[in-house]
Amino acid sequence: MGGAPYQRLAAQLRSLIQNGDWPPGYRVPSHAQLQTEYRIGRGVVERAIQQLRHEGLLEGVRRARPTVAYPPTVRTLVSVDVDWPGGRDAKRADSRPLADGDLAARLGVPPRTRVTRQSMEMVDECGVTVGLCTTWRHGRRKGHASYRCEIVPHQITATEAELTGLAAGAAAWLLQRVRYAADGRPVEVADLVLPVDRWRVRA
Repeated sequence: MGGAPYQRLAAQLRSLIQNGDWPPGYRVPSHAQLQTEYRIGRGVVERAIQQLRHEGLLEGVRRARPTVAYPPTVRTLVSVDVDWPGGRDAKRADSRPLADGDLAARLGVPPRTRVTRQSMEMVDECGVTVGLCTTWRHGRRKGHASYRCEIVPHQITATEAELTGLAAGAAAWLLQRVRYAADGRPVEVADLVLPVDRWRVRA
């Protein structure tokens, strides 16, 4: 078996997963156990585990032993003009930051204006985070007459990786939406991150 040591280890662990020796939900042995069993260094183990996270075969938060991922349920987003994420399973955190230059331009307010931010995790019935949403607005929530949404490829950031259990750099969709009042003023800005292994976008 060729390749770098971490690639060889990743191939061996991948076989354990694909053959069912490590079933979905199985907690991977500790780094120390893998080092002893395979007679390799810690760096090799870390890179092999990171590789399998990137492939979506392992999941879990960083600094904790990962588990073998269940095959993901793939959802389809058919409309971008809905309230994201919705549902009682969303985990929400509210704050009142000062808008930086980019956000101020999107919201049509001066830089350093205090805005309302809501950060939410979309959580499925198994407690797995399947999407991340952040909305910003200035003042009270208002109705909108129109919207614009840009959908672009995105790589999961380190912070997003902590929340989703995916590897940093994993592929995702980034939906950037602005809602407008009838007079054309922005009333809400929203960013939605959807991992590509968990979502199709047909909007």
